[in-house]
Amino acid sequence: MPPTPSSPANGEIPSGATGELAGAVLVITGASSGIGRATALEAAADGAHLVLAARGIGSLDLVAAECDDAGAASTMVVPTDVGDDDAVRDLVDQVLARHGRLDAFVNAAGVVAYGRTEEVPAEVFDGVLRTNLHGSANVARHVVPVLRGQDHGTLTLVGSVVGHIAVPGMSAYVVSKWGVRSLARQLAIENADKKGVHISYVAPGGVDTPIYQQAANYDGFEGRPPPPVASPERVARQILSRVGGGLARSQLLLSNEVIRLGFTALPFVYDAIIGPFFRHGAIDRLRPVEPHPGNVLASRQSGNKIHGDQGNALVGITRNVLTHLRR
Repeated sequence: MPPTPSSPANGEIPSGATGELAGAVLVITGASSGIGRATALEAAADGAHLVLAARGIGSLDLVAAECDDAGAASTMVVPTDVGDDDAVRDLVDQVLARHGRLDAFVNAAGVVAYGRTEEVPAEVFDGVLRTNLHGSANVARHVVPVLRGQDHGTLTLVGSVVGHIAVPGMSAYVVSKWGVRSLARQLAIENADKKGVHISYVAPGGVDTPIYQQAANYDGFEGRPPPPVASPERVARQILSRVGGGLARSQLLLSNEVIRLGFTALPFVYDAIIGPFFRHGAIDRLRPVEPHPGNVLASRQSGNKIHGDQGNALVGITRNVLTHLRR
């Protein structure tokens, strides 16, 4: 499908733009919702030239209009399924055809599935890996040669704290994010010879986005972001601060580091705690759901937005505990 330009790309820094990304060409996948959408709006306010990619054209057009209003130098919409290698190649080709360069690429596309390993249908399990892990590899395959040819630019892969630990009932997502983390490390080593090329990896924890409602679910109850919960805008700022080799840490929250330490240094304590914590802190027991594939196999544009609607995490945990006790 051809790109949809919503404003011209003239290579100039827009009038009044003073941000560090002013005039930069930035591609964002997963731009229709959550972290990707927040990142697009943050970069737009800086005056970047934006290329927005996701599976659904309608949501992307809406985000493009929001970015134009926020001050983007230009916006371009390219519907893309990152799990399709040919589609990613076409995305990169269209960016170069229009802009002639690629300064930064943020791969924020991601999907989730809840349920025990044996309960998640094979096509859904594979679908999570296809988008999260294979999609990251597809992006790297076509973006890294461009950055190396330019000898400048940043590729950012969005991982997760669960790419460093294990949690019950999310095997597909955990496996995919462990893979994304290892891929980022491999890419950093392979491109260490190019000082202008930066491979960036960020790992949020619980984030207030719609991904929990959009997720495939074979658990019986809707997921929710575990505390402490960050805003997608905060994650977006972390991502953009690393463009160009910024030194912001990869883990968004200090709590991520504590969890990682417990998982590695005190596995018997971690294993005893994580089950009960997950059932009360990362599941909404007041929202039962029938088994469904969510947006893993196809886009569900009606659920695309920046923030979720789970409310205060501590209130949610309290409700879960009281519900458990009553039962």
